[in-house]
Amino acid sequence: MDSMNPHVRVGVIGTGVIGKEHIRRLTHVTAGAEVVAVADVDPARARDAVAGLTGARVHADGLEVVRDDQVDAVVVASWGPTHEEYVLAGIDAGKPVFCEKPLAATQEACVRIIDAELAAGRRLVQVGFMRRYDAAYRALKDVLASGSIGLPLMMHCAHRNPSVSSHYTPDMALTDTAVHEFDVTRWLLDEEIVAINVLTPRPNRRGGELQDPLLILLETENGVLVDVETSVNIGYGYDIRHEVVGEDGTAELGAGSPVVLRRDGGATGPIPADWEERFSGAYEVEMQEWVHSVAAGASSGPTSWDGYAAAVLSDAGMESLRTGAKVAVKLRPKPDLYATRTP
Repeated sequence: MDSMNPHVRVGVIGTGVIGKEHIRRLTHVTAGAEVVAVADVDPARARDAVAGLTGARVHADGLEVVRDDQVDAVVVASWGPTHEEYVLAGIDAGKPVFCEKPLAATQEACVRIIDAELAAGRRLVQVGFMRRYDAAYRALKDVLASGSIGLPLMMHCAHRNPSVSSHYTPDMALTDTAVHEFDVTRWLLDEEIVAINVLTPRPNRRGGELQDPLLILLETENGVLVDVETSVNIGYGYDIRHEVVGEDGTAELGAGSPVVLRRDGGATGPIPADWEERFSGAYEVEMQEWVHSVAAGASSGPTSWDGYAAAVLSDAGMESLRTGAKVAVKLRPKPDLYATRTP
């Protein structure tokens, strides 16, 4: 990054829905950043994503974005199986990388990324677990840190979607949906999950052949029990719930609606239509804090270790879904590089 220019020059790999939204945020919302290069498997889509951005270059592939001397940092928003290659290239080039989830397609690939960061001797990768940047979740974490409800004993979570596309597979209830609860549970409690059991209730008629909903039971290393409901054909809206039961009280996310209307013998309030509406503010804070950390030469936010832990949990959950049994979650020893707590 040019010391005379405080702007972080960002290259974006993948200009689909999420990548295009990141370009919009970096250009119109985030302070101190500009998008200078992009690439996508569809060159026309890449050109469209930067139409109107003076000087933004369209490269033939993601590796060219990483190697571009005018790129200070990289956003990886491409198809999941391509993440490993681009993240490793970013580490090799010494450039900070913001990688949308998943960090990589397999836990073995996540380990290779961790090993590359260890060899580099510093953290360069942030994983896009945006709930850590949501105001409600941050307030909940502050309550837990204050000790006002005593030690956490149990947690109740729900992740409800009105519907999902025909491309949604049974494994995605864990790898795409519950993975957010996996991460935010580890973050809120600041401890690892050691076991997972996936139960299958009566299926929702809206889900067709999809097993939906799921009830996922987690156990943490200090004995906190966590239940996670995933319902991805609930119909009524996008509804995220999280409650912590402590020794001296409970704490939960506030209602999703800022206004409740009471009339005609009832009370109603709007429910978010989708994840973008519910977490738009979190995405903006997430990107702004990443840009600040890049400009400062520091590293903050969810790490490669967090991406690896999510992958191991997802794999264990899929095994439990297949077998119906509780499965132990086994992580490699945590390197000192990831010992510091992240926002």
